[in-house]
Amino acid sequence: MTKLATICYIDNGKEFLLLLRNKKPNDVHEGKYIGVGGKLEAAETPEECAVREIFEETGLTATKMEMKGIITFPEFTPGHDWYTYVFRVTEFSGELIDSPEGTLEWVPYDEVLQKPSWEGDRIFLEWILGNEPFFSAKFNYEAGEYVSHNVEFYGERK
Repeated sequence: MTKLATICYIDNGKEFLLLLRNKKPNDVHEGKYIGVGGKLEAAETPEECAVREIFEETGLTATKMEMKGIITFPEFTPGHDWYTYVFRVTEFSGELIDSPEGTLEWVPYDEVLQKPSWEGDRIFLEWILGNEPFFSAKFNYEAGEYVSHNVEFYGERK
């Protein structure tokens, strides 16, 4: 079954807002730092989903964002291929809430890749931090372990 989702990195100019997943029982992301986001609802665009999920999980309203890429995660969860739209949010308003998903933390750019995370996330976070051009990538995992990836960039690489 195909699942559509967003992954959003909120950027205040020196840090990314990351979510430590530590509140939900039986969470596949438990103990990992990830971007905020979630599943698209019926008739929702990726951008609408990103704005909604950011607000639900952080209390912030995204006012300027850029789609940085699309990532395919085949069979990331049993029976589900995930197609995710990746956003970088550079303007927002509002106050952070106590997220129902986990603990929100502003993480300096130079510490983002050191946080416990999915191995594949560290790879594409390098692309986002390095302001690489739009990308389409596939990350392969088996039993929760990174196996491989491939990527196509659309534009001149830095």
